[in-house]
Amino acid sequence: MAGRLTAAGSRILGGGGARAAAAALRHRAGMGLPVGRHIVPDKPLPTNDELLWDNGTPFPEPCIDRLAPHIGKYEALAWLCGGLSFFATLGLAAALNDKASKIPYVSAQCKRFFV
Repeated sequence: MAGRLTAAGSRILGGGGARAAAAALRHRAGMGLPVGRHIVPDKPLPTNDELLWDNGTPFPEPCIDRLAPHIGKYEALAWLCGGLSFFATLGLAAALNDKASKIPYVSAQCKRFFV
């Protein structure tokens, strides 16, 4: 099936195979790379260069966001444990209140009709 689709695609694009189809798509789109041209470094990169997000704007951002520096690590740990314990309690309550195990498939009223 995949071979037939590739052959049909290459016939539509006017080539002689998958490579010709890929080359035709590259040349006919004319848009270039999705991120622009690659800049080849000609000197050594600075130390900790990977910690900055430079997307071409005048002000590069740090990769690690510091959204709430006033929240300590133990307070964040308490919030994390509280959230996880909430969902664990919710799951335990759902397991204890399982309707499928409490209601039989055939009730006693229906049994007298089938027996």
